[in-house]
Amino acid sequence: MDKLQIKKLTKKYGNKIVLDNLNFSVKDNEFLSILGPSGCGKTTLLKILIGIENCTSGAIIKNNDDITKMEPNKRGMGIVFQNYALFPNMTVLQNVMYALNLKIKNKSKAKEESISMLKLVNMEEYIKKYPHQLSGGQQQRVAIARTLVLKPDIILFDEPLSALDADNRLKLRKEIKDIQKRFKTTMIYITHDQEEAFSLSDRVMVMKDGKIEQIDTPNNIYNKPKNSYVKKFIVDHLNEKVSSIEKCTGIDL
Repeated sequence: MDKLQIKKLTKKYGNKIVLDNLNFSVKDNEFLSILGPSGCGKTTLLKILIGIENCTSGAIIKNNDDITKMEPNKRGMGIVFQNYALFPNMTVLQNVMYALNLKIKNKSKAKEESISMLKLVNMEEYIKKYPHQLSGGQQQRVAIARTLVLKPDIILFDEPLSALDADNRLKLRKEIKDIQKRFKTTMIYITHDQEEAFSLSDRVMVMKDGKIEQIDTPNNIYNKPKNSYVKKFIVDHLNEKVSSIEKCTGIDL
């Protein structure tokens, strides 16, 4: 069953076409990664889906309802940004409770749910800390908890791990996938990292210059690239990475 349908979605800035007649769907409980180089339009697409930017034409259908012109807070979506976007003058607990306080008038219940969500991302012992006292990985965990506590049925990620070191990226990558399985949430994940997209996703959508080059399972994209761009951007890149690791370690992968 389709959770989200994107129909003929186009975005223009003057004469510049940023998104060119996109058509795709996202299934219920699916993890879809949108993969492409900087400037391909993937972040603009995410902003349009969440409602903080308008499309020039086309439609966004969620659960069979047209949400194209709906306010962001009514779309049932959450977003996790690359830069965490935490309030520096609030504690970890206050950051997670902030949006929930607007939704739930019972403060005790809001606090209980926020602490429960912080436990899920292994941040319960930091509830009295402020963002500047946390590492990048810890701040991102708080940002994820803040989004999850509102129980969105679709979560959008805008390159959430790109500012982290390799060790934290691997840890959070696993946690995000575990959270998706536990909550059975539909996730749309923006990234320029091929390995990240392939390790997390049920399907991957490869973009170039505002267009969809291929959307399929990681296995099908790797073994059956649709065109030379997909082959070069995905297959050749991953093969080069494996070859580099083999040369450095002497291990035959």
